[in-house]
Amino acid sequence: MSLRPSPRPTAHPLRYSYGTNGLTDLRLDDALSLLADLGYDGVGLTLDHMHLDPLAPDLAARTQKLARRLDELGLGVTIETGARYVLDPRRKHGPSLLDPDPAQRARRADLLVRAVQIATDLGAHAVHCFSGILPKDPAGEAGTEGQAVAAEHAAWKRLAETLTPVLDAATAAGIPLAVEPEPGHLLATLGDFHRLRTDLGSPDALGLTLDIGHCQCLEPLSPADCVRAAAPWLRHVQIEDMRRGVHEHLPFGDGEIDFPPVLEALAAVGYQGLVSVELPRHSHAGPQLAQQSLPFLHHAAAVSTPPDADRPPNPGEGPTDSDGRTP
Repeated sequence: MSLRPSPRPTAHPLRYSYGTNGLTDLRLDDALSLLADLGYDGVGLTLDHMHLDPLAPDLAARTQKLARRLDELGLGVTIETGARYVLDPRRKHGPSLLDPDPAQRARRADLLVRAVQIATDLGAHAVHCFSGILPKDPAGEAGTEGQAVAAEHAAWKRLAETLTPVLDAATAAGIPLAVEPEPGHLLATLGDFHRLRTDLGSPDALGLTLDIGHCQCLEPLSPADCVRAAAPWLRHVQIEDMRRGVHEHLPFGDGEIDFPPVLEALAAVGYQGLVSVELPRHSHAGPQLAQQSLPFLHHAAAVSTPPDADRPPNPGEGPTDSDGRTP
């Protein structure tokens, strides 16, 4: 297929990027060149061993080199911190901000502080993170309902305490920390984000990563209504297709989301960051999906959707349970 950039609608303000967690079979420079050639405005850069390893030597020099390359290609950037095994080769997404061991929680916080510094050096518009899954009892015992409530309360306390130094770093750097509600995690919904925001005293540096697919998966509001509800705190957006109640990131057209109202809502609320395609299980077809995704988004954005027009209910409207799987 040709790698010609897709035509951009002149009247639509949104800027699109593609996540490197969906391009893990490519060298980072090859991935960036591909996205620039296709006409993307930026990149969602997941810090991982194959793409700007945050724990390898000479991080500052490697980051400076990357900053020059992004500038040459005209790509904006968001820093993503959802690498599966960057901290522990045996525990997916471990340790998390909820780990019972304070030293292990500190390792995750250190990674996020590093991410803030990298974001500063690259001129990124936000640093993404998520809470992690509520740890299970090491003995494997379910416990009483009261014990479960106490364990959840303790986890929320850990989350707020562990994020505090990260938020201090983000405040000093002027970089928003954009927490993502993730199905199956302690912080899974927009309501959970507001709980954390309240627990932390509503710091200016704390923002929201809104994953449009996650809204389809488990929020009671439609994805477009989630955008409107989240607008004051919206600092980063991830986008892909998804089905109700199933946490599986899908290429556009393979799920149930009605995208024109979503993009219309993002434009209407004045969202200024990148809208980043998030297909972490599709690296085997990453270049092809990157090529297909941008024209799809441009077409969806060009479709006029008057705010007050009558339309049938979005397939994602109405609450249901998520299967809690994480990418």
